[in-house]
Amino acid sequence: MHQYITELSKYALTGCMAIYTLLGFLGLSRRREDSRGLYAGQCACIFLIQFLCYLNLTVVSGKMEYVYFYAFAQIFLLAVAVMVPLIYETANRQLLSGSCMLMGIGLCMIARLSFGRAVRQYIILLLSLMIGLLIPYLFSRIRFFKKLTWAYAGVGIAMLLGVLILSQVTYGAKITFTIATAIGQVTFQPSEFVKPLFVFFLAGALWEKASLGRVAVTAALAGVHVIILVLSRDLGSAVIFFVGYVFMVFLASGNYLYLLLGLAGGSGAACVAYRLFAHVRSRVLAWRDPWGYLDNLGYSVTQSLFAIGTGSWFGMGLLQGSPDDIPNVMEDFVFSSVCEELGALFGICILLLEVNLFLTMLGIAARIKDRFYQLVVYGIGILYIFQVFLTIGGGIKFIPLTGVTLPFISYGGSSVMTTMIMFFIIQGIYIRLRQQEGGKSGGREKKEDAPQG
Repeated sequence: MHQYITELSKYALTGCMAIYTLLGFLGLSRRREDSRGLYAGQCACIFLIQFLCYLNLTVVSGKMEYVYFYAFAQIFLLAVAVMVPLIYETANRQLLSGSCMLMGIGLCMIARLSFGRAVRQYIILLLSLMIGLLIPYLFSRIRFFKKLTWAYAGVGIAMLLGVLILSQVTYGAKITFTIATAIGQVTFQPSEFVKPLFVFFLAGALWEKASLGRVAVTAALAGVHVIILVLSRDLGSAVIFFVGYVFMVFLASGNYLYLLLGLAGGSGAACVAYRLFAHVRSRVLAWRDPWGYLDNLGYSVTQSLFAIGTGSWFGMGLLQGSPDDIPNVMEDFVFSSVCEELGALFGICILLLEVNLFLTMLGIAARIKDRFYQLVVYGIGILYIFQVFLTIGGGIKFIPLTGVTLPFISYGGSSVMTTMIMFFIIQGIYIRLRQQEGGKSGGREKKEDAPQG
């Protein structure tokens, strides 16, 4: 019986994901009042995909624990999809539905790979939602965010220094802290929480003017962030911070010379890192010729490629593949596990969804008149999409592996909490924008409103 369910659901899952993706791109061109039906359709796709995934897990495994976890997961997704718009009526529904879809897929894949870790991820998501719900309220009450420029930089550098000095080496890098609590040991990655601080620092420093002197000062402080990450050997985060800095300076100044200088500086830094760090050389070798190092350096990449190829277009079905053969699959190669069991078409739709979310962020930023908040949204969008690029690009052998997580999908409490916080920061800025527009138009939405409802 489970074979019929698995085979039929493969095509239904791909069809639902394709419909969801299409509705998402249609939403980019609709006004707010016209997008509610699209949002309802997207929510229906989300919950149908969730039902089919957990039905597969339960039938194939014969374990009732998936039924219970399914119930709790749907309560959480309902809270995000329904409760947030009730609390904040003008919340951006494109961002809400996209984050719901990604979090739902992430919980499902982690539950398939490790049920215990899925429970921990679920708890962290609940805590993240509670924190996130406060952020739009804070943005409606606090007016001095742009005055704390140097505080953002100071706190961020202090947090990174704390990791460099106090943390233990894990997989050759100093990345995480582990703290003993009443519920057991809690591990977190401070560099993830520094990301929004870094964006606020750059926005605060550059929103009034992007003169050469101001750019030089921000370059020095941004360089301190990156150097500390390099010394900690957290090179994936270092690359994300560097790219975020270059593009935010470009957006603030409009000077293409900064992009060229960033490209030259990044290329030079990559060459230096290749010569200084053995694990960088190992990853470059594994990227260039994984088949030549199949038994050691290239094992992770080849197993990732095998998984993607084995899944073909529609996947093998949940619990039918062997994603556990990929080292660190839940953190670094979760996209490959999705392609193996849910199909390459499903994976392509996830990639298109990530692009859709990025375009939504750009659309929001383009409407913001306040330069500080505009740069904040741009910065978050850049960090988000570049992290997606690094994770998926490394998993498909497009670029060398960097070891960063896929936002909302990969296992990792720090990553998912930071991503939730950054999404709600954008929500807070968007809600504030909607309130300002509503006040200017006498409480009525203007007909020329761009999409993103």
